[in-house]
Amino acid sequence: MPATPRTLFDKIWDAHTVADLGHGMTLLLVDRNLLHDLSGLNALDALEANGRSVTAPETHVAVPDHAISTAPDRMVRAGATGFDRAARLKAAAERHGLTFLDINDPRQGIVHVIGPELGLTQPGLLMTCGDSHTSTHGGLGALAFGIGSSDLVNVLAHGCVIQKRPKTMRVTFSGQRAAGVTPKDVILHLIGEIGAAGGNDHAVEYAGSAVTSLEVEGRLTLCNMSIELGAKVGMIAPDDEVFTYLQDRPMAPQDADLDRAVAHWRTLPSDADAAFDRELEIDTREIAPQITWGTSPEHTVPITGRVPDPATAPDAGTRAAWLAAQTYMGLAPGDPMLGQPVDHVFIGSCTNARISDLRAAAQMVRGRRVAAGVEAWVVPGSMTVRAEAEREGLADVFRAAGFQWRMPGCSSCVAVNGETVAPGARCVSTTNRNFVGRQGPNARTHLASPEMAAAAAINGCIADPRRMSGAGK
Repeated sequence: MPATPRTLFDKIWDAHTVADLGHGMTLLLVDRNLLHDLSGLNALDALEANGRSVTAPETHVAVPDHAISTAPDRMVRAGATGFDRAARLKAAAERHGLTFLDINDPRQGIVHVIGPELGLTQPGLLMTCGDSHTSTHGGLGALAFGIGSSDLVNVLAHGCVIQKRPKTMRVTFSGQRAAGVTPKDVILHLIGEIGAAGGNDHAVEYAGSAVTSLEVEGRLTLCNMSIELGAKVGMIAPDDEVFTYLQDRPMAPQDADLDRAVAHWRTLPSDADAAFDRELEIDTREIAPQITWGTSPEHTVPITGRVPDPATAPDAGTRAAWLAAQTYMGLAPGDPMLGQPVDHVFIGSCTNARISDLRAAAQMVRGRRVAAGVEAWVVPGSMTVRAEAEREGLADVFRAAGFQWRMPGCSSCVAVNGETVAPGARCVSTTNRNFVGRQGPNARTHLASPEMAAAAAINGCIADPRRMSGAGK
């Protein structure tokens, strides 16, 4: 009897199932677990407090990223923010025999940036981390999701995690992106279309010509913001683009091992007749550069759009949310996004701090200056990205334009390290969340692509990057 067609998600989930626990719950084997200096350190502390040790230490990698300072002089400044947590994470990692990438390690960086670039992330793996944006790794065809603190302790102690099997959803992006439209714009448009709860209880697979034509780093951006759809998982089928990307990555299979791995990875894409619980198709040609106006990623409009009128909201709950968001953001119904004055620009985070992101932003600012009164930061996603950007002269471009060129880390994306946007200041940011207070108390955040963030820094206001020379290159 022919086998039932399966999705990419089904194939990886089934391959990692240890036991069906009933009531929709499954015990899953974890291939790789990533730890950072917030949830990772807390989990190791809890593990030791219970007198337990780490199972399969070779499957865990720890790196400080969330709490550490990204100041350019952090390595020589005594008492730099986050060094205490980094030191404690290092000591715990050493006690348990875990791979640890220290602050001065040339491989250090944001956990969801270093995973792919080091080859830790691979197609077909089941990966966990105590961080919601673990979905990022699905861009390489891994099944990756964030887990809570108790689950993280169990993964450390047993190498397994209990999860409810989600439904499946395929989003097909047909057609090709217009010039000046980035992967960030594509995923913001989707969130704006179906809402921040549109993917609840689903594992989302992104497909279509607009996805398969993306380079790996653009795919990572799409999958990164799956959690902003309400989905736990975002995935893209691995292909030759991925296999080429993984060649010579230091922690990826090499030589004959890589050949065997690729042979397996080619079996992972969803079968032609695989059924999804939900299907959605988006005409990518209709997507323009996007920016958020409110306090949820679903508060998204095209750059030429306006703040919506709460009177047009579909229900009372949405109307109240729009009103609250507009009050917080200092905007009124009908206000245009173009021309809104900007105080701060942040280019960084696990969403958009890879080398391709910095190249795109540098193209926008080359030969220009940051507008008076704007504080603009570039925070590379990793030491690898930082070094490459310096080799290519991108760092010089940013410095010459008046940007701060900083060290790798999460920085003001989550703002737990003292690197915040000033109260009441308006920030165009390449991060993934614009919640109330996300970048600091009363900070006003507009999510956008690296190109749009760079354009805002130069113009001193929200601007359409397509109107600047170099847009879309």
